[in-house]
Amino acid sequence: MGDLVIYVSDNESWVDSPHYGRFGGGRTETMNQWAIFKARNPAAKLVCIDVQPYATAQTVEHPDILNIGGFGDRVFDVIAEFSKGTLNTRHWVGVIEAVAL
Repeated sequence: MGDLVIYVSDNESWVDSPHYGRFGGGRTETMNQWAIFKARNPAAKLVCIDVQPYATAQTVEHPDILNIGGFGDRVFDVIAEFSKGTLNTRHWVGVIEAVAL
């Protein structure tokens, strides 16, 4: 059992999947395994951290799935907000708008 699964990847581990990525139109093995895990743990959430982000992802954004591209100190804050259910849909817009240029 688990309430929060954190998956850290170099974003290359799924490249041989026949139907990969967000834009590939299919399901990755990560999504297949998440469906199995989720069936046993309906309240679980998944965080996928791609240390080397690209245009595709192993999972599709969903209320119980968070994709993070890259890594920095704020990642832990974002994961904490997501796990508590307080990460709102305008989160990234707010973070970007808070940056002084």
